Amino acid sequence: MKQPPGRFADRRRVFGINKLPETKLKSIWELVWIAYNDKVLILLSIAAVVSLAVGIPQSLQGTGVEWVEGAAIIVAIVVVVIVGAANDWQKERQFAKLNQKKEDRYVKVIRSGKRMEVSTYDIMVGDVMCLEPGDIIPVDGILIDGQGVKCDESSVTGESDLLRKNPSHKVCRAVEQNEDPKKMDPFIISGSKVEEGAGTFLVTATGVHSTYGRTMMSLRDESEITPLQVKLNLLADYIAKIGLTSGLILFVVLFIKFLVRLRNIQGGAEVKGQAFLRIFIVAVTVVVVAVPEGLPLAVTLALAFATTRMIQDNNLVRLLRACETMGNATTICSDKTGTLTENKMSVVAATLGTTSRFDEQSSSNDAASTPGPGTLSASEFVSTLSPSIKNHLLRSIVLNSTAFESDHDGATTFIGSKTETALLSFAREQLGLGPVSEERANAKIVQMLPFDSRRKCMAVVVQMDCGKYRMLVKGAAEILLRQSARVVQHATDGLAEAPLSEDNRTALDTIITNYASRSLRCIALVHRDFEKWPPLETPTPETNGEMTDFEPIFKNMTMLGIFGIQDPVREGVPDAVRQCQHAGVLVRMVTGDNIVTAKAIAQQCGIYTPGGIAIEGPEFRQLTHGRMNELIPSLQIIARSSPDDKKILVDQLKKLGETVAVTGDGTNDARALKIADVGFAMGVTGTEVAKEASDIIIMDDNFASIVKAIAWGRTVNDAVKKFLQVKSP
Repeated sequence: MKQPPGRFADRRRVFGINKLPETKLKSIWELVWIAYNDKVLILLSIAAVVSLAVGIPQSLQGTGVEWVEGAAIIVAIVVVVIVGAANDWQKERQFAKLNQKKEDRYVKVIRSGKRMEVSTYDIMVGDVMCLEPGDIIPVDGILIDGQGVKCDESSVTGESDLLRKNPSHKVCRAVEQNEDPKKMDPFIISGSKVEEGAGTFLVTATGVHSTYGRTMMSLRDESEITPLQVKLNLLADYIAKIGLTSGLILFVVLFIKFLVRLRNIQGGAEVKGQAFLRIFIVAVTVVVVAVPEGLPLAVTLALAFATTRMIQDNNLVRLLRACETMGNATTICSDKTGTLTENKMSVVAATLGTTSRFDEQSSSNDAASTPGPGTLSASEFVSTLSPSIKNHLLRSIVLNSTAFESDHDGATTFIGSKTETALLSFAREQLGLGPVSEERANAKIVQMLPFDSRRKCMAVVVQMDCGKYRMLVKGAAEILLRQSARVVQHATDGLAEAPLSEDNRTALDTIITNYASRSLRCIALVHRDFEKWPPLETPTPETNGEMTDFEPIFKNMTMLGIFGIQDPVREGVPDAVRQCQHAGVLVRMVTGDNIVTAKAIAQQCGIYTPGGIAIEGPEFRQLTHGRMNELIPSLQIIARSSPDDKKILVDQLKKLGETVAVTGDGTNDARALKIADVGFAMGVTGTEVAKEASDIIIMDDNFASIVKAIAWGRTVNDAVKKFLQVKSP
């Protein structure tokens, strides 16, 4: 719906539009100038000018080849500049194509009391925007009203858990009543994703003033010079000082000798002038010869070749000299969510009854997680279950869930909380789940009891074919175990139940403790059958006699099983970390997750080792510089970190002389990616902000590709060293 052109002109003028200023790509001539601004090239240019100034007059009077050396130096400079500029021009265009925005999308807003659809670019401060599951939020705001709104802010803050949003009036009421508002969050952050619930929020910031916009604009500063540039500049300074000093000393000595022999020189002023010119040419020759004219060409060609080959290894190098930096890297600061892990919760362990179980974490360093002799893989585990157990398990997962299916880029995905989508993915992959909507439509659902944070569970009541009613409950394992009085006896034989003995209760409690110690999210499935619904002598709400209160009947449950859910480590990450450590590169984890989860994942990756230090962000940022310097050599994990913590760590490591690489995929990683010596962004799951801040983009999101980048970086360094050895006298 279009608005009159000038109706909201003042609002747009004051608060701006929801669009960032376009980044102008550098022209080929700008890149040529940047490539030429190198101390070694400038020194070579001076040498070439002097060589030509001396050589051309000689050539006119002599053999005619004295100008060749100066011309050769100029040709080398031109080749270096053209190759460097062309490579950067090509990579910049490749990045622009990779990061090209998708087609403009439309969102629902309420403006001037009317509901309408507008482009994300046309959203203004003061609009009331509607939230629905699956929405990527384009602006900042404050929640006005909503039911069960939960947002995934992992790409913005690094927090992998969904964050519940509270309407602003409830937060204000809590403040007025002197209640603790710490756990109440009314703020909607641009770049986050709505996973559950629906509501409306007031837009408070757009464009460059939003969280997303401020982060993007902060990344448009010029990058610092790389370690190779530092070394080459230092070499140029040494060459200039030593060459000029040597040439000057030689000139003074030869000039004194010339003055002493001046009276004996026959032939008049012209002959004496020619003798002086020869002295000057010898001194200039010493200076020119001291400059390794082939060094910039060797470095540029080595870098260009390496960056071309790195594309084949799924590393898109945005800046030509970034690849050599990895050859000097001494430490890697890596994000957890989406970088070391898949950022997709999945079922990695389960126990049905007290005997059937599977565990797919056999590679963990934690002894407690090592599968026992009776442990199976997920597919083997499911194949041993009886048909009645499979059917009951499938219904317990599908019917007792608020997640739903959605088509995204031609693929069907589940939208909802990460716990529910993990269970649904397990049901689809292992239990043969078809369309979720079809499964729910075929069930006779009598009552749904939504998730309650106080009781840590949710439930659904279904009518079975036999006429009885079954209440399926899903929630925190330790709470559901306390409410259970029976347990499924043998999952391989059917739904036969047995009283939950103390031994069985202890065994299940041990399993829960084991899962929790490995930072698995423990979810239990329990049920209870009723002859009729609502059950007799159970209080019901006055408004609906067919419904019943949950608490009075939440007891004497039958335990079906316990599931361990986790964001799994990416395939190949432990091997890549091991190779980095063997190469002398220390890998550190910096994450927004809690310290227990961070330690568990770091142990699986091989990052957290005996003697290593794990610390939380608030504690880290309060350390003195002296204490921080003492801690950093053994520091392996920073949990509950903020973007400032990552920046502080990178700054401190660089001050200690480390060459720092930072990997990440989220907006929260951008500042650290930008100030690091080299920043790696994930090409598939990485946000636009992270890619903009990076030097190298990992096209396949595989942490193992970093090892290949290190190998190519060291290859470039070796090539430069060998060239200098050959050129050395």
